Amino acid sequence: MTDEELMRVALEEAQLSLEHGDVPIGAVVARGPEIIARAHNQRELRNDPTAHAEILALREAAEAIGSWRLGGLTMYVTLEPCAMCAGGLVLARIDRLVYGPADPRAGAALSLYNIPQDPRLNHEVEITTGVLEEECAVLLRNFFEARRL
Repeated sequence: MTDEELMRVALEEAQLSLEHGDVPIGAVVARGPEIIARAHNQRELRNDPTAHAEILALREAAEAIGSWRLGGLTMYVTLEPCAMCAGGLVLARIDRLVYGPADPRAGAALSLYNIPQDPRLNHEVEITTGVLEEECAVLLRNFFEARRL
């Protein structure tokens, strides 16, 4: 599967967030074309501030492979990760991060900070940005516009 195909899976996952009023963000962890884990935001559903799609997908991937070390895997996410999630990627030793639009308000994987590639940390993550950027952005815009009505 291509980056675009795996991001489409992340977009499908993001749609599930809408069922419980969460910001529609989806994440997929893959080894090449093989999907290891997928998750969507569940902060509202779980009343858990850490239940971001990326964190939930990291937990599911670790469970699936039987190790917290997720080297050799790529995370696809429909929005640039926040500081918590970017830190989680480094701590999990994810090899690569692929995301759609940048998040100029909270992005920590190039926008406000660059946690995944900070040379002071013990691991650096390769980053690819802008994959299906417009499709991801439209989903988020529609969600926030509907909440403002």
